[in-house]
Amino acid sequence: MKTTTEGLSGKEARDRSVARLLTAATFASVGVALTLVVAKTVAWFMTGSVAILSTLIDSIIDTGASLLTLLAVRASLAPADENHRFGHGKAEPLAGLGQAAFISGSAVFLVIHGIERVLVPEPVHGNMVGIVVMVLSTVLTLGLVAFQKYVIRRTGSLAVGGDSLHYTGDLLMNVSVIGSLVIGLYFDIPLMDPILGIVIALFLMVSAWEIGHMSINMLMDRELPEDERRRILDICFDDSRVLDVHDLRTRRSGQTTFIQLHLDLDGNLSLTQAHDITSDLYRRLAALFPQSEILIHQDPIGEDDDEHHPTFAYSDSRMPPEPQ
Repeated sequence: MKTTTEGLSGKEARDRSVARLLTAATFASVGVALTLVVAKTVAWFMTGSVAILSTLIDSIIDTGASLLTLLAVRASLAPADENHRFGHGKAEPLAGLGQAAFISGSAVFLVIHGIERVLVPEPVHGNMVGIVVMVLSTVLTLGLVAFQKYVIRRTGSLAVGGDSLHYTGDLLMNVSVIGSLVIGLYFDIPLMDPILGIVIALFLMVSAWEIGHMSINMLMDRELPEDERRRILDICFDDSRVLDVHDLRTRRSGQTTFIQLHLDLDGNLSLTQAHDITSDLYRRLAALFPQSEILIHQDPIGEDDDEHHPTFAYSDSRMPPEPQ
């Protein structure tokens, strides 16, 4: 048996709300990225700062990554069709891998350019125009990240999460650049600028790894975190009529959580009673995972059907022990 997590009208309303939020987040990301590219290009020409160049390159990469995110989100929101009966949710982690590749490439370029400036230092011409542009960039980026965090809380989007991760890195970069420009106004420390550029590049590499790792986990159908699996089992055993649970399998695809499990019930229960137990469990799991597809199979207690149960699923209700 299978059920959706909400009544039809409620599910449709939620889907529309999620679609609006994701669309707004992706368009906002592209708009901010384009604005920052223009502003930082002007600032770089006026200052010659490697740190500003690093943030300019990152903003150019952000524009490409944000466009990729926009296309991926639009694809992931497409309804299931004859050839994609589980939907198109994995378009999001594919976009995440693209983002990781973009960010890694830009980080390598910045490291190379920063090393060149360390070997052949050049003065940074700090000026108020550059500082004002970078402050503006920081304010715009802060507003975008705040909006993205709100959308992530409401939708759980991996693509928007990846976008938000490197924009969070941009915030740190912008603050570092502002510091470099301010120092350039009053002190002659030419090595400060390329060193900051290299530090920023290293941060980008870490961000790329995190985005790529999350994306691969979703593409490979990694199980939900153990604490979430334990909560699923706790909900099952809240009903004393559930005698055991086995073959719990979970995964996420885009915004949808997939849950499959087998219930062991008293074999003397009527079909109606077994159906009522399962329906109640559906509702409680749906409350925990508002956007999910749940598949539950009922077994009479003691039935030996191990041949039908994959060995990689937990064979009974016992989970691995809690870390000590």
